Amino acid sequence: MSAGTAERRRATAPIRFGYRWIGLPGPVRARVPVRSLVVGAVILVLLLACLALALMLGERFVPLPDVVAALQGHARKIIELYVVTWRLPRALAAIAVGAVLGASGAIFQTLTRNPLGSPDIIGFTTGAHTGGLLVILVAGTTAFYPVAGGALLGGLATAVIVVLLARRGQAQGFRLIIMGIGLTAMLASIDTYLVLTADLDSALAAASWGVGSLAGSTWPYVTPMLLCAAVALALCVPLSRPLAQLDLGDDLGSALGATPGRTRLLGNGIGVLLVAVATTIAGPVTFVALAAPQIGRRLVRAQGTPMLPAIGVGALGTLAADLVAQHAFATELQLGVVTVALGGLYLTYLVALENRKGRL
Repeated sequence: MSAGTAERRRATAPIRFGYRWIGLPGPVRARVPVRSLVVGAVILVLLLACLALALMLGERFVPLPDVVAALQGHARKIIELYVVTWRLPRALAAIAVGAVLGASGAIFQTLTRNPLGSPDIIGFTTGAHTGGLLVILVAGTTAFYPVAGGALLGGLATAVIVVLLARRGQAQGFRLIIMGIGLTAMLASIDTYLVLTADLDSALAAASWGVGSLAGSTWPYVTPMLLCAAVALALCVPLSRPLAQLDLGDDLGSALGATPGRTRLLGNGIGVLLVAVATTIAGPVTFVALAAPQIGRRLVRAQGTPMLPAIGVGALGTLAADLVAQHAFATELQLGVVTVALGGLYLTYLVALENRKGRL
């Protein structure tokens, strides 16, 4: 064994995992770079720190020992009310939203082979928003499952339309992104019309949800959404390896055992499901799905768009953005306002970078 090979083996940690799901590849043995493990550990520590801050900060400051006691059920009732009843559901909802958006961004950026290929850009988030908005304004309900169903159907319908319009580009690459941008503009005009023609109370509820907000997150509403987010993220596990193979190109991916057509179909379906879950929880929270996969990829210095770093960065970024929205200004802002402000700066940087590389 050469010295270089020995050094590379020391820089990785062996991990064995296996699955067999709808014909996708079976058990594999992988070596995970130590850098990825270190980055994952740092993200986890920062996420726990942000979670602690989210439970401590508010109208009444709660010291960390009291937070721990409240989580264990040993604190005073008023402390448990602040920490467990009011603050914990919102913090967990922010983590869930960021995680599913990071995963969806990783899927769509891999399928399009373009860092701009996030559900925000290609219209799937707007489609899910339109579907949920129709349920809120037409059916007159804000219950989780009806809104989730409407968001899922809206996202799926948008995905079908975009893929059909971009079929000459094999539903991938820059053509799909351009079609998605056009459809996003059309759906946004429909959303505006729906809100303007609704009655005042429904319009206010729809407008608040449409900005992207976690205000009013309570356990009866958060519990089913956390379960749906967990199921949607679990579906990403068997898709990670085929997506990584597909990122190498159809020919090489097929030689390694991937089935490009099936992977794209499953990827689009699971990606839209993830977007629908996030949109139902908090409305259309933009730019997280765009930025999280690219930031995660740069942190671990990996080829392609790895799934786990995208999920971790998405969860951390969304929780941190919600903390900023709640506590950084004199008036509490909506989560979507903060992600748009930060994401707009990131999008400008990303477009400039792609333009410098000659891709735009």
